[in-house]
Amino acid sequence: MAPNPAIMEAVEQLGYRVTVGDVATQAGFNVNLAEQGLLALATDVGGHLQVAESGEIVYLFPKNLRAILRNKFLRLRLQEWWKKVWRVLFYLIRISFGVLLLASIVLIVVTIFVILTAMNQSSDNDNSDRGYGGNSFFMPYFWIGPNWYGVFSPDYDRRYQERRTEESQLNFFEAIFSFLFGDCNPNADLEERRQKEIAAVIRSNRGAVVGEQIAPYLDDVGSSYAQEYEDYMLPVLTSFNGQPTVSLEGHIVYVFPQLQSYASRQQQLVPVPPYLQELPQRFSAASSGQLGLSIGLGVLNLGGALFLGNLLSEVAAGGLVGFVQAIYWLLLGYGVAFLGVPLVRYFWLKWRNTKIRLRNSQRQERSLQLADSAVEQKIAYARQFAAQNVITNEDLVYTSETDLLDQEVENSDSIDAEWQRRLRESR
Repeated sequence: MAPNPAIMEAVEQLGYRVTVGDVATQAGFNVNLAEQGLLALATDVGGHLQVAESGEIVYLFPKNLRAILRNKFLRLRLQEWWKKVWRVLFYLIRISFGVLLLASIVLIVVTIFVILTAMNQSSDNDNSDRGYGGNSFFMPYFWIGPNWYGVFSPDYDRRYQERRTEESQLNFFEAIFSFLFGDCNPNADLEERRQKEIAAVIRSNRGAVVGEQIAPYLDDVGSSYAQEYEDYMLPVLTSFNGQPTVSLEGHIVYVFPQLQSYASRQQQLVPVPPYLQELPQRFSAASSGQLGLSIGLGVLNLGGALFLGNLLSEVAAGGLVGFVQAIYWLLLGYGVAFLGVPLVRYFWLKWRNTKIRLRNSQRQERSLQLADSAVEQKIAYARQFAAQNVITNEDLVYTSETDLLDQEVENSDSIDAEWQRRLRESR
């Protein structure tokens, strides 16, 4: 089984010496999953187990664990290769929509020009005695407009950004994709953030909390939040191996022994927000100018397609005109979808962001209840179960880094040295 990438990343960020609680907090995993992942990773890379006198286990990993895994697992090498390939493919997919838009506009414009030129020449032949010029009627009207070469030139986006106040990091083609489909979901890692923040709250309270301290990070607290039964804490207890304890007053305190252990003192303090906050999703990361340009090109494309449809009904098919007539409904459908998809997405995002603001408001309201006197009493009772256990090298009674026989010799030597010291002091 290939190691979990999130476990590897957490181990690297924590300095290659970790406890299960360290990884569960850093990676946002439940304790069981973190423990299984650490055991699997230690097996694959030749990690070491360090056992403290208290029975806590610290996992020690080599700093070149990724190189070890890369040489050991072909699947990991293929995954890394595919990530690089997919990054290029996805970029090509993103810019393809802008390329299709420009190709559609160019094809429509050229076809309209060909049809109008042919109709104008036919009109000249029928009315040559009146002295009309073939191209003088249609050409000036058709080409009146912006400098399209300047708009579509490679440095247009750079020059346009210099003129606008709001800057965007997207180029023209990326802005088209962003206008159509938006950008990445800012809450894609919401569950991971939720687990991280819950674990951080538990750790900041030294492994003992009450339900009101965890509720601001949950969604489905249900009606039990206002009652004595705190059912919403059951998933948290399952994730982090918690143990409920009831006081004489009937208050429930939740203790998480595995989150009370640390591999180093630097891992103790983790900043945590007062409640879990979802981020509203923007319509697009493109600038206002890029959005305006996208809408303008979409209107031009759709308007051109509708105008072309009227012209195609009046001419005979053949050559370029015949080809365009065969794919006309694709051109028209693309023009409608180019403006219709963002419109639908706009109203859908408004509805979704309203729900996000409501959930944020509910979680914030629950966080304010921590100032209630009754809740403060529960928190004060929970502090008697709080504990911190930093496992240093001095606390170890066993480590798989060295042979068991060598450790016994070292222990006996240290015992002899201690007796010798005491004997000298007594004399």
